[in-house]
Amino acid sequence: MSKPALPIVVLISGSGSNLQAIIDAIKARQLNAEIKAVISNRADAFGIERAKQAGITTHIIDHRKHPDRENFDQAMIQIIDSYQPALVVLAGFMRILTDDFVNHYQDRMINIHPSLLPEFRGLNTHQRVLEAGRDKHGVSIHYVTSELDSGPLVIQAMVNIENSDTADSLAEKIHQQEHIIYPMTIQWLAEERLQCKNNQLFFNHQPLTSPLIWENNTLQNSNT
Repeated sequence: MSKPALPIVVLISGSGSNLQAIIDAIKARQLNAEIKAVISNRADAFGIERAKQAGITTHIIDHRKHPDRENFDQAMIQIIDSYQPALVVLAGFMRILTDDFVNHYQDRMINIHPSLLPEFRGLNTHQRVLEAGRDKHGVSIHYVTSELDSGPLVIQAMVNIENSDTADSLAEKIHQQEHIIYPMTIQWLAEERLQCKNNQLFFNHQPLTSPLIWENNTLQNSNT
């Protein structure tokens, strides 16, 4: 008997290209998940339109209408918990979350960040990596903890930086990799190949002490 679809809620703030990659992977039956709802803190986020086109329930929770982060996060918790998701997926959600929110979804919330963490946390990663003169750039998927852009790393996709690259061309390279590894990671969770217990990751039932690496369309696991 096949496993039931993994129930997820996706949080966005912008265009929702990673949301679209997840929607497409579900439609192509490459991902056994069901998006119960998409929540945005911005009414003008194009990701809301993507969700509506896919027939997914949407919610706008405008952070500007709440007196503080705690109040905003509690409003989100109320909506999210009504769908009882197994996983909360941050897909370009541009709000710093309170400790209470993060702790509420401990081991059940993942984020994608456009750098090879722990390097280049925060914003403007493509320009910063160019200015640092690096020859590789990438994207990381990690579980969310109270510290910004930290938490156990699941997988990192790597790309080469060419002399001709700009921040825009790097962003395009990174987006292509994001759209591969985010649905892939969620599918591992749906298959129970990936698990998180008390901030400790397990992949194929073995401890994951360093992130999986996706490079040249090949998965590398240095943990085995």
